Amino acid sequence: MKLIVYLAGQIHDDWREEVAQKANAKNLPLEFVGPQTNHDRSDNIGEEIQGKQPSNLYKDDAASDINNFRTQVLMHKADIVIALFGEKYKQWNTAMDASTAIAMNKPTIIIRPESLTHPLKELSNKANVTVETVDQAIDVIHYIFD
Repeated sequence: MKLIVYLAGQIHDDWREEVAQKANAKNLPLEFVGPQTNHDRSDNIGEEIQGKQPSNLYKDDAASDINNFRTQVLMHKADIVIALFGEKYKQWNTAMDASTAIAMNKPTIIIRPESLTHPLKELSNKANVTVETVDQAIDVIHYIFD
């Protein structure tokens, strides 16, 4: 059985590669999908497809439509959602994706440092599992196959 895992979270570092490497090390049959990780492509996709927009407001709106479409399609296909909250970057998209996954009744794992326990308490309560590390999230998934 192969599972599809949607990796929600910031796109500014290599945490997705870390998840994939640790899953591969345990021989877990997982396929990973997620948001567009090329930040410039994500920001400009509306204009790439629909042409130059009259202002940044419309540029962002057009890009958001297409990015949300991508997220919806990939999240619908996902068997599991992992939402990583870190310390360094704003986490609005992660919170939106985690909330969407929970509303879709997708099995959801939240990864967050101890310092974010309080601000994420309601979201963590709605998720299936909340952990503090990538290793713990991989162990939760590994348990499915035990």
